[in-house]
Amino acid sequence: MNPAPVRRLRAMALLAVALLAVSALARAQPVQIEDDRGRLVSLPRPPQRIVSLLPSLTESLCALGQCQRIVGVDRHSNWPEAVTGKLPRLGSGLDPGIEAVVALRPDVVLLAGSSRASERLQALGLAVVALEPKTHADVHRVLGLVSDLLGVPRAQGSDRLWREIDAGIQAAAQSLPPRARNARVYFEAGRGPYAAGAASFIGETLTRLGARNVVPAALGPFPRLNPEFVLRADPDIIMIGSRGMQAMLSYPGWAGLRAVREQRICVFSPGQSDMLVRPGPRMAEAARIMARCLADKAHGAHGAHEAHEAR
Repeated sequence: MNPAPVRRLRAMALLAVALLAVSALARAQPVQIEDDRGRLVSLPRPPQRIVSLLPSLTESLCALGQCQRIVGVDRHSNWPEAVTGKLPRLGSGLDPGIEAVVALRPDVVLLAGSSRASERLQALGLAVVALEPKTHADVHRVLGLVSDLLGVPRAQGSDRLWREIDAGIQAAAQSLPPRARNARVYFEAGRGPYAAGAASFIGETLTRLGARNVVPAALGPFPRLNPEFVLRADPDIIMIGSRGMQAMLSYPGWAGLRAVREQRICVFSPGQSDMLVRPGPRMAEAARIMARCLADKAHGAHGAHEAHEAR
């Protein structure tokens, strides 16, 4: 036998053994991270049984290749459906069924910083990590913390994933025709109306797509607005989920908005809406959806914008 292939086979075998040893070492190493409450959470080893009570965190775990560690989710975690559809549903992420969570014997519970359950779960002896990304920088940071928690090296985990997300958003921006630039957009994130302001991760994506958000950053990421605000702003394009469309048309005076009269509204399906409002691994696909909306609806928006500015 030619000695060169033999040497290569031996080298590959040694590399495989080394990688397995590194993986085993990572699984045995203690973990310590600081969550969004400013609390240090220490675990003797990376968790193997995880309860995730925030959809964006559930999706991040799976995008990092660790779906198999999830043992329970909140009722809104629905992607990837092939995995989440088989897991126990534990109620609202803000106020989950405490007994049901405890019964799953998780090594750690991931939830939003705004969840009312964290103190109660900690009092019962469970490790709790609160993470709630609101901006692009937050998403990058949280992916890194989740990688650390899982014992997945950032170079192969969060950094690689963030590069893919960032490149996807940039590609969506580059796909837009010039006429789609500078359209003034109102994005309704929830009934109330709650808007996605310029300071939110949705607002940041719109900015990267060349759109102008009619809700300024000074109002916060997701402010609840007086419907009169949108009437005065008179956006060129409205983006809204199908769940909120009926409520929107009931807001006083909104039927007379130019964007409504001229049918420059993008109504997103429930599945699309879920993707758009989750700051996580599907943000690039969300950017492509918003880019298609801008490309489809921006025709004539510049003239309308100039008329608005002249008033």
